[in-house]
Amino acid sequence: MGAPDQTHGPPTWGRRRVLLLNTTFEPLTALPLRRAVVLLVCGKAEVVHGDSSGLVLHSASDAVEVPSVIRLSTYVRVPYRARVPLTRAGLMHRDRYRCAYCGARAETIDHVIPRSRGGEHTWQNCVACCVKCNHRKADKLLSELGWRLRVVPRAPRGVHWRLLAGVVDADPQWLPYLGEPAA
Repeated sequence: MGAPDQTHGPPTWGRRRVLLLNTTFEPLTALPLRRAVVLLVCGKAEVVHGDSSGLVLHSASDAVEVPSVIRLSTYVRVPYRARVPLTRAGLMHRDRYRCAYCGARAETIDHVIPRSRGGEHTWQNCVACCVKCNHRKADKLLSELGWRLRVVPRAPRGVHWRLLAGVVDADPQWLPYLGEPAA
């Protein structure tokens, strides 16, 4: 496969994500464009929605529409997971990259009750935080500083929350398959 047609904008191979659906149209994951094209070329998936800009990838003998949503040809069993694992990317997505104390852009993670004082590493005790607030808070309790949280931290909700945790800009064509808000 050659590079995408670059007359419509910047190259899309690097950061572009594609929604992968099971045969039952259940969302499975957001995968890189390159992997999605491989699934299409190997006949393991089909395009449900093409890219809204109409990009087409060309090779010497074939042309493939750049997908936004693809569906697997065979059913894949998904194991049930009751808890959403706490990850840095997930926490930042939950808090929308905003500091829980001042609302500035968050770059770090802070434990509301510091671990040095018995605080746990859980969704309810961790928040996104800017560097300035993180240094000022250090290992103090909020009551000692007179600070309040802007939002009470809790574990994320929603069936497809995990799917979107790592995707910065989801394609609007994905929404009918996701069913509900991510957070």
